[in-house]
Amino acid sequence: MATTLATGISKGKDSETVAKEAVSHAKEKLGGGRVDLAMVYCSSRYDYQKVVNVVRTSTDKAPLIGCSTAGEFTEVRVEGGSIAVGLISSDEMKFFTAMAEGVKEDPEIAVRSLANRLPGEVEGYPNLLAMFLIDGLAGVGEEVTVLASQIFEQIFVGAVRFVGGAAGDDMQHKETFVFTGDKVATNAACICLIASKKPLFAAVKHGHAPLSGPHKITRAEGNILYEVDGKPAWGVWKEVTAEAAWKRGIDVKKLATPLEIGPFLMNYELGLATGKEGEYKIRMPLGINEDGSLNLSCGIVEGSTFCVMDGSNVEDQINAVEDVAWIAKKSAENAGYSEFAGGIVFECAVRRLMLGDRFSENVDRLKKVLPGVPILGWETYGEILLEPGEFSGYHNTTSIILLLPKGD
Repeated sequence: MATTLATGISKGKDSETVAKEAVSHAKEKLGGGRVDLAMVYCSSRYDYQKVVNVVRTSTDKAPLIGCSTAGEFTEVRVEGGSIAVGLISSDEMKFFTAMAEGVKEDPEIAVRSLANRLPGEVEGYPNLLAMFLIDGLAGVGEEVTVLASQIFEQIFVGAVRFVGGAAGDDMQHKETFVFTGDKVATNAACICLIASKKPLFAAVKHGHAPLSGPHKITRAEGNILYEVDGKPAWGVWKEVTAEAAWKRGIDVKKLATPLEIGPFLMNYELGLATGKEGEYKIRMPLGINEDGSLNLSCGIVEGSTFCVMDGSNVEDQINAVEDVAWIAKKSAENAGYSEFAGGIVFECAVRRLMLGDRFSENVDRLKKVLPGVPILGWETYGEILLEPGEFSGYHNTTSIILLLPKGD
C-alpha cells in the first residue's frame, strides 16, 4: 500500500452537505483504501463541529487534525469559502493527535500537555514530524513553536521537526479554531505526530528582498515594536521606504488611515536576521499606534537585528512558491526519493491579498514542479517550519511545503 494522499474540495451553503461532498471526493480518489489520517481545512462560513462530525463518521473515526482557514486549495482548484479535505492511507506512517486549550494564557502548560499525550518513541518508525496548528489570533505563534521544540527535545527519543500554521477566519480577525478528533476549540493548539519509516521533506520560501538595514530593535514589548535604531518605528519605516514607495505612486507622508497603511505595510515587512547570509524570517506589521509604534503578528525580541523588506514584486512572490517546491523536491531526490504521495502546503493568507487574481498561479507552479502529485493547501495567519536545533520557526507572508514520499 505504501502511502497515498487523496484530496477533495467543495463549497456551498450547508455545512454538512459541503463536508460530505469534500470527503466523498477524497474517498473516491483513495479507491477504498483505509483512512489513517483525515485533514480538514474549513472556511469560517461553516459550522466547524458539523463539518468535523461528518468527516469523522465518513472515515470510521480515523485520527483527524485541522483548523479554520482564510482560503483553501487542492491540485484541482483554488477556492475561498470552501472545505478542503485530505485523507492519508499509509502502512509506512503512524499518526497520533492531541489538543491543548489555554494556549494564550500559559503556552508552556499547553505545550507540555500536548507532549504528554503523545508517544515518546514509535519503534520501527524513526522519522518524527509534528504537524502543528495553533489559534491564529492568540499572538503567541513564535513562543509556542519554540517551546514545543524545546519540550519535545526533552521528552522524545529522536529529533522532532515542526511544520504547520496558524488558523485563520477569512480575514475577519475575530476568532479562529483548531480541530482534533471530535473536538473543536479556540485559544488552543493541536498536533499530529507523524512517525514515519521514511524521511519527510519540508521547505520554506518567501518572495521578499531586503530594502534597508540592518536595523536594531531598540525597544519592544511583546508584539509591539516601539523603537528602531533609537527612533519611533513608524518614522523609520516611512523614511527607509519613501523612495521605493514613491516609484509605486505612494507618498508615505500622506498615509493616514488603516485602509491606506495596512496594504502599505503588507508590502514592506520586517525581515529578522537568521544568522545565515541572505536568509530572513518575515514578520508582518499589522498596523500602527498613536505613539508611532507598530503592532506585529507575534512577539519580537528587543536587541534583534532586521531589514525592512520589499515584497511588492509580484513575480518574485509567485516564483517563491515554485522555488519552495523545488527545494523540497531536490532534498528528497538527494536522499533517494523521487516519487511523492502528496504535498501539504501552508500558504500565508496575506500572499493571496498581495497576488489578487494571480494567486491561482501558485497552484500552477506547484503542479509544474510536482506533476500528478496531489496537493492539499490552506491559507494561514502564520506559517511554521522549525528544524531541530533552530531557535525560531514562525513565519509570515511565506510558503511552506511538506512532501510525503510515495514509498514502495
